[in-house]
Parts: sequence; structure tokens; C-alpha cells
Amino acid sequence: MLPELGLVSLALALVLSLALSVLPLVGAHRGHGPWMATARPLAYAQLLMIAISYGLLTWAFLAHDFSVAYVATNSNTLLPVAYQFTAVWSAHEGSLLLWALILAVWTAAVARFSRALPMPVVARVLGVLGVVSVGFLAFLIFTSNPFERLLPAAVEGRDLNPLLQDPGMIIHPPMLYLGYVGFSVPFAFAIAALL
Repeated sequence: MLPELGLVSLALALVLSLALSVLPLVGAHRGHGPWMATARPLAYAQLLMIAISYGLLTWAFLAHDFSVAYVATNSNTLLPVAYQFTAVWSAHEGSLLLWALILAVWTAAVARFSRALPMPVVARVLGVLGVVSVGFLAFLIFTSNPFERLLPAAVEGRDLNPLLQDPGMIIHPPMLYLGYVGFSVPFAFAIAALL
């Protein structure tokens, strides 16, 4: 049941990012204040939905839910707890989910710390970040679903790739993604300026 909730929250995040990519941009284009004002709440709501999804996938690893194909492929019951956390981003599907989560964190940070900017600028920047989120979330849901079920459930998982069972891999991907995904913020400001 929890993996299905994770997929539902991911789908809701996609709907919210679609709204974030349309309403504020159209509002800024037409000078419609209420539509521009939706940018910040949509950014926060999107972050909440993706965080719930990420948390539920992490819980599937900690609970050894081998009915989730991604968990069965990248974990087992003998894996130390620290590597159960890092196994969440150890392969394609979880890595994309971490990418989407960090993008949502950056989007919410822009929403939070852009109070001094004019509303049309904020609406355009957050709208562009919403468009980027739509791309990642759609790709994640339609081609790389981390919550895909394995029926019947595996009795035991395979294991985390031995190359990833290193203390450096605990911090390396999140730190790398913070930088890579962080470049979407100046990109969004540049595109907003062009708009």
C-alpha cells in the first residue's frame, strides 16, 4: 500500500508542477496577480509531494519490502542501515527521484528567498523551474517508476552494487546533485529575463 501512495504523491507532484509551469507564466504574461501569486504555494506543495514520495521509497528499503522491484534489485536484509539509505539513490530510478527532490528543494528555496523581487519576475522564474520539474517527473513516472511492483515478491533482495558500499558514496551523489541541479536556478533566471 505504501509504494502505491509513493506513486500517487509522485503523480500529484507532476500535476502541481504542471500548474506551476502554466499559471504563473500566463499570469505574468497577462499581468494577472492572483495567478502569479500561486507560484510560491505550488512550489512548496510540489516539494511536499516529492518529499513524501522519497520518504516512502526510503521506508520500503528500511522495511525490506521486496515486492518493490527497485528495492529487490538494490538491497537485501544483510545490508547495513547506512547503505539501505544510500541504496535509495543507487540506481537509475532512485537517482532520478533524488534529482527531482533536490530540484524541488531548490525551487522552494527560490520561492522562499525571492521576497524582494517583483512578483512577475518570481512568477517567471518559478514557472521555468516548474517546466524543468515537469520533464523530470514525467520521465520518472512514465519510464522509470521506482515503485513498480514485483509479483510475486522476492524472498530476498539481490544486493547493493559492491562499488557503492563505500562511505564516500553516502555523501557523494547528494552533494554532486546539489551542484548540478543548482544550475537550474541561474538557468531559470536567465530564461525568465528573456521572457
